[in-house]
Amino acid sequence: MVEIVHVVESYLISSGLLKSYKALNLGKLQYLAIVVGSEEAYQTLEITKLLQWLETIGVKHVCLYDMEGVLKKSKEAILGKMNNATVFQEADENNKLLDQKHMSLEFASYSDGKEAVAKAANLLFTKYITSANSGGDQEDRVFTEPHMTEALRAVGAGGPEPDLLLAYGPARCHLGFPAWRIRYTEIVHMGSLKSMRHGSLLKAIYKFSMVRQNYGK
Repeated sequence: MVEIVHVVESYLISSGLLKSYKALNLGKLQYLAIVVGSEEAYQTLEITKLLQWLETIGVKHVCLYDMEGVLKKSKEAILGKMNNATVFQEADENNKLLDQKHMSLEFASYSDGKEAVAKAANLLFTKYITSANSGGDQEDRVFTEPHMTEALRAVGAGGPEPDLLLAYGPARCHLGFPAWRIRYTEIVHMGSLKSMRHGSLLKAIYKFSMVRQNYGK
């Protein structure tokens, strides 16, 4: 019965019969992350269909993530099926998003985060050794979250923080998406990629746009 209700609701939203979903306020949704399970990552046609829906809705910046890096290998195939979509590049050191007319895509995997942490840790260790050898202040040898954030940015792994993360697959989690990029991210589990519905996507974005944020970046 619950599934039937969701299907009917999705149909009503997609058909435009529910007026509140017609005009979405995308002002809060500057960057969206799509996390898919390992098996779903091989469903290139479904991934492309999802991106086309997002493009129609008006979402401009999307990060595609899976643990095994399958989406990275399918990057050319996905870009080939998307009209005018480009690969996302950071605009500046403050991670401000580019003002683009067309959708930009970022492809990420678990190995990116793992490698980034190792490089950032090595950078901090080097600074610690340098400070210790030069007889610097003790405070220079204490690392805090801002220091780690700065180190990650220095090794090119800062990246924008998604405002909303949609997880497709059996697991109700972010599947190893870089933790330092989702400190204030809203996470929604969308179910299986095969059973994805346009109305459910609109509903998730609409509910996010209605959330009141008492703190943020």
